[in-house]
Amino acid sequence: MQNPTYILNLETSTKNCSVSISLNGKVLALKEICETNFSHAEKLTPFIKDVLTEAKLTLKNLSAIAIGKGPGSFTGLRIGVSSAKGLCFGLDIPLISIPTMEILANATTVNGYIIPVLDARRQEVYTAVFNKNKKIVKETFNHVLEENSFSEYLDKDEVIFLGDGVTKTKEIIKHKNAIFLDDFHPSAKEMCKLAFEKFKNKDFEDVAYFEPFYLKDFYVTPSKKQKVLL
Repeated sequence: MQNPTYILNLETSTKNCSVSISLNGKVLALKEICETNFSHAEKLTPFIKDVLTEAKLTLKNLSAIAIGKGPGSFTGLRIGVSSAKGLCFGLDIPLISIPTMEILANATTVNGYIIPVLDARRQEVYTAVFNKNKKIVKETFNHVLEENSFSEYLDKDEVIFLGDGVTKTKEIIKHKNAIFLDDFHPSAKEMCKLAFEKFKNKDFEDVAYFEPFYLKDFYVTPSKKQKVLL
């Protein structure tokens, strides 16, 4: 009989604060909120406690922690990764990371291509391209949207766009093969199966040195209007 593998999954790369507990890849408990008037810092710890309580587990039952690695919100990613690393250190268990685009791609099923799009401000999105089997076709990159964006895929087959960048994507891309799914955000629900597969393959991160995948540098603009790299 297979030993029970309990994994705590954390996804904080967007405004969706999402936490789940899985048993051998299946969801036991899920808690998430997708709003703008809260910070991940105030919701994440209570959500972890809630899913553990619902699953009738304690932290000591956990086999690993999985984190959505990005790209996405700089602040959200830092909070999620810091929490995950702290738990792994304290419990002496492995850290698993899952690309945010892969999490989104596994939220739907299509016959053509899947293109997650996350808002990166102005006309830019973080994106990647997957085939109908959820296998990566083009690795995560940042892209400035134009009318002919992704035409090499749209001209071949149906393309599903999903993520919080859909709103501005559908204002620009008018191709007949483009299908836009609203209200999809990276969720710890989709992480359960993906994290378990990585656990079985011992595909773990170095807890001490792991950093979120920001994709591009984090800039702030001080009062003198000079950009400072953090």
